[in-house]
Amino acid sequence: MAILAVNAGSSSLKFSLHPLLGGRVRPSVLSGTIEGLEPGGQPEMAWTFAGQRQRKAVGGPGATPFLQALDCLRTLLAGLEGAPRIAAVAHRVVHGGQDFSDSVLVTDAVLERLARLNSLAPLHQPHNLAGIRAFRQAFPALPQVACFDTAFHAGLPDVARAFALPQSLTEQGVRRYGFHGLSYQYIMGTLLEHAPRAHGRVLMAHLGNGASLCAAQGGRSVATTMGFSALDGLMMGTRSGTLDAGVLLYLMEQGWDHDRIQKLLYKQSGLLGVSGISADMRRLRADGSPAAQRAIDQFTYRVVRESGAMVACMGGLDVLAFSGGIGEHDAQLRAQVCEQLGWMGVRMDAGRNAGAPGDAAHAIHAEGSAVEVWVVPTDEGRVAAREAARLLYQEDDAPTPVPLPEAQA
Repeated sequence: MAILAVNAGSSSLKFSLHPLLGGRVRPSVLSGTIEGLEPGGQPEMAWTFAGQRQRKAVGGPGATPFLQALDCLRTLLAGLEGAPRIAAVAHRVVHGGQDFSDSVLVTDAVLERLARLNSLAPLHQPHNLAGIRAFRQAFPALPQVACFDTAFHAGLPDVARAFALPQSLTEQGVRRYGFHGLSYQYIMGTLLEHAPRAHGRVLMAHLGNGASLCAAQGGRSVATTMGFSALDGLMMGTRSGTLDAGVLLYLMEQGWDHDRIQKLLYKQSGLLGVSGISADMRRLRADGSPAAQRAIDQFTYRVVRESGAMVACMGGLDVLAFSGGIGEHDAQLRAQVCEQLGWMGVRMDAGRNAGAPGDAAHAIHAEGSAVEVWVVPTDEGRVAAREAARLLYQEDDAPTPVPLPEAQA
């Protein structure tokens, strides 16, 4: 038996199949991505199974790209020899709001409540929910579980959670929620297995197209850079991060409406906006122009600046961990951040940093460093699968096999 973990976005779908053995969720035996799901796109699915990577165009008349992709995924799952049967589907959902601080079995009522949060995470939430609806239709016999990025931060102290706004607004739910929680849950669990000091003061940096920091003590989130929405905190690929609210008032005075401001903040800012070139850190590194370097420098500065705030909240630092697409693969950025955090006692080993494998937790601190430094490749799908198994089954339970639906012609 296995849990199928899914992360549905605006133009792509990530999936992974995690076996359930002995009551525990194991690493994925199948993983893949379907790209080109935007309207008018040309979907293509790439997957890895039994060590073999394959790619296939997804197409057919009369259906939307997303439905075509789901039909292709069903056919793939039904045809993989030796693949375990699916017991449930676990979905990453960015925002749980005030209502959901733990994973939940999806019902129509749950979907309706989650849809009210679309405006708080417009790049993710509507597409997460569209994915759930499509999978419920395609796999009607399977339980669907929503797993929330906000859940890891549900225990934030009140002083860290509240904004300096009237209490009436706070009571309506205008507060800090925090995001990237599935990633932080995985990173924290991995650090507790490998890093001797991870029960102390930990700073986790999830750096990618979306970027944030999380301060944790005793394995629990105590502060994080993202807030009410996924706009706050660090500079990101296309998102602005923290911005003086007066800028928005100024733009409104200049005649900017809601939709124009939202597009600016979510899609036209960050690395893309500053550089005018790309939201992809790899492309900016290769570009070498002053504009590209300016964006890289600003991104690095914001990571360092917000790191200082997170560490101040904990009163010190024992472990620093990098994750996310940039954090896992950009050795130069890790070196720059650690150098600028040297006053905290952070000392990086250049050889270990350059040799980080990218597929396993790897220590990169130098001997004698006052702070342990790790690279931890994240696995949000495995955490979602664990959450679904925890919610649906007791540890000793063996799920009843559910046959896969017949693939549509």
